[in-house]
Amino acid sequence: MAEQATGIVGGTGGPEVRAVTRPGVEHGEHHSGKPISWAAVTIITIGFIVGGVGMVPHPVWWLFWTGVGIVIIGCVTTLFARTFNEDWY
Repeated sequence: MAEQATGIVGGTGGPEVRAVTRPGVEHGEHHSGKPISWAAVTIITIGFIVGGVGMVPHPVWWLFWTGVGIVIIGCVTTLFARTFNEDWY
């Protein structure tokens, strides 16, 4: 589970309500991720498209496996970019 900080949300005359927020992120702030993470996801998407095109209307195996290779490159990029450690909500 990700590290989360809790804070008290102020209110008038009632029990205190605890809110779960990320450290350094204001409530409602948009977190769009790093450009390298977007590039990695784009590479993975392109790989799935290439592999899918390789399966229609009949299997073209070299194109399918090219798509698989592109997806693997995208997955390795996400590891180096630390996408799931830093950009994950």
